[in-house]
Amino acid sequence: MEVKVNSDLFDVDALIDERFGKEGTRSRLEAEEKAYAFYTGQIIEDARKKAKLTQAELARRIGSNRSYISRVESGQTEPKVSTFYRIMNALGCNIELTMVL
Repeated sequence: MEVKVNSDLFDVDALIDERFGKEGTRSRLEAEEKAYAFYTGQIIEDARKKAKLTQAELARRIGSNRSYISRVESGQTEPKVSTFYRIMNALGCNIELTMVL
């Protein structure tokens, strides 16, 4: 029986290493930090839209301004943990932390 290999497949780990550097390198760590900031912003933006709030309304609820919320949602700024909790509370969200073993 002949086995056919799909030439469209590629090694994702190798692609990530090529674009962002090997695991543990400074460039890879910086890329991961940017990815976490972007992901955090997306969580906040999705929750805000689900709550049917504008950026300005969310900002008012946490004592900030619209441009700060915009920067957080776009991943340009990462909120401190305490600010993240305030944002999520203002959006009516609960945060649950669990240990992964």
